[in-house]
Amino acid sequence: MWPIARVARQKLGIDLKDLLLYGHYKSKLSLEYIKSLESRPDGKLILVTAMTPTPAGEGKTTTTVGLGDALNRMGKRALICLREPSLGPCFGVKGGAAGGGYAQVLPMEDINLHFTGDFHAIATANNLLAALIDNHIHWENHLGLDARRVTWRRAVDLNDRALREVVSSLGGPGNGFPREDGFDIVPASEVMAVFCLAQDLADLKRRLGNIIVGYTRGRKPVTASDLEAAGAMTALLKDAFAPNLVQTIENNPALVHGGPFANIAHGCNSVIATKTALKLADYVVTEAGFGADLGGEKFMDIKCRKAGLQPDCAVVVATIRALKMHGSVSKDALALENIAALEKGFANLARHVENVRKFGVPVLVCLNRFSADTGAESDALKKLCDGIGVECVTADHWASGGAGAAELATVVLKTVAASPTQFKMLYPDDMPLWKKAQTIAREMYGADDIIGDQKVRDRFRELEDQGYGRFPVCIAKTEFSFTTDKDKKGAPKHHVVPVREVRLSAGAEFVVAICGDIMTMPGLPRMPAAGKIDVTPEGRITGLS
Repeated sequence: MWPIARVARQKLGIDLKDLLLYGHYKSKLSLEYIKSLESRPDGKLILVTAMTPTPAGEGKTTTTVGLGDALNRMGKRALICLREPSLGPCFGVKGGAAGGGYAQVLPMEDINLHFTGDFHAIATANNLLAALIDNHIHWENHLGLDARRVTWRRAVDLNDRALREVVSSLGGPGNGFPREDGFDIVPASEVMAVFCLAQDLADLKRRLGNIIVGYTRGRKPVTASDLEAAGAMTALLKDAFAPNLVQTIENNPALVHGGPFANIAHGCNSVIATKTALKLADYVVTEAGFGADLGGEKFMDIKCRKAGLQPDCAVVVATIRALKMHGSVSKDALALENIAALEKGFANLARHVENVRKFGVPVLVCLNRFSADTGAESDALKKLCDGIGVECVTADHWASGGAGAAELATVVLKTVAASPTQFKMLYPDDMPLWKKAQTIAREMYGADDIIGDQKVRDRFRELEDQGYGRFPVCIAKTEFSFTTDKDKKGAPKHHVVPVREVRLSAGAEFVVAICGDIMTMPGLPRMPAAGKIDVTPEGRITGLS
């Protein structure tokens, strides 16, 4: 690794005085410096998304890093924008999220664990608001907040199913009024969404103040501003709000900031990091979580809508292994050549390509190469892609770093130059909320319709009556299928999407539709990854990936 001050200076022209150093290899960019960039023109924005994820792995973050390194190798000023990993998946089943092989960001252990403390700041701001709610109810409650109608939940950045539903304030009058409560994981917190969508500190404070924490007996909303909480929450987040600068293995710059999950939140890194990157680089490569039906759709319909962004190109990552798994091959048989299964599983990738095209964005496919891939399988995939009019480029960045993604970078540059984006949203602001959710389900998931009981339908109408009808809809749904059944692979059609609950994120300015059995607090698997993580006597962390 280079000292991060050298990366900033040599790669981006940023002086030491504009950095907030966290040791030798991590830094934040000062907000004052970011403000000074406003008059600069924007670079080109490249979105990396993927087919529906499988346990076989697709390598979206790895591809983002490899593409950024490849562009820098070609003499382009390129910057990578990633989300910060959550401790939940790190100790759970997924492992780290800093890329892999020779296409990763460093220092990997720091990024995957506590990094610069951003997630801790977000959890603390979230829980400060929770404490102020219960304190207000304890002391006179002059706002008339109904303890039965408190909607704000506490947050912790770990997978802990035991905290999904709890009872708080037990132990007598001195501990407050007992009530039902619960925890979400930090990436699902509305504070995380606000943090990632705010444009500056003033916007951050405004959005935090607009958070609705509950309702009075007369159903009047009570906000964080009503509790005089927004200022203190902003103070806790002030340092965290500055984007983090790190480097790739090839010493190229990367901004890693914010981390909402795409299955239960909007799945994109912070707006301030992306917009800063666009001022600093000619090409910005960013990722959105999970498949193009989840993170990709939310990147377009939520992040781009709110921030005034438009992607110039989209790369859909696929692997032979994942295609065969969507073609009904078991994980232990993926190393065997199976053209028929690949052809069957291609329906999943084809739908994702079609989904991206609905936004008017030029798209190409990156085949992330694995060592077990055969030439016949790669040729078959390229032929299938030709059949739907999309270019497929094989990349080997995991094994070879930026050099392994050179062809991908060349095709991306060619696509950006030859096919100007015709970016458009999937739905307009003035479409009814139910219709927005229905449009996403039909256009992105191949569903016939959405369904919900009367309470769900009434909630949509109530939010429209309260003035929130122009908000986009954020679907919370399993990432493993186009349906709400994680076991249904491929590209199912003619299914329905059940909306179980509707939550308002007034500060983030979107409406969350919780579908199927998705949880905003995940649980640990039977064999958590935490069991493999250790520290050597010399202080080296092992077991992270």
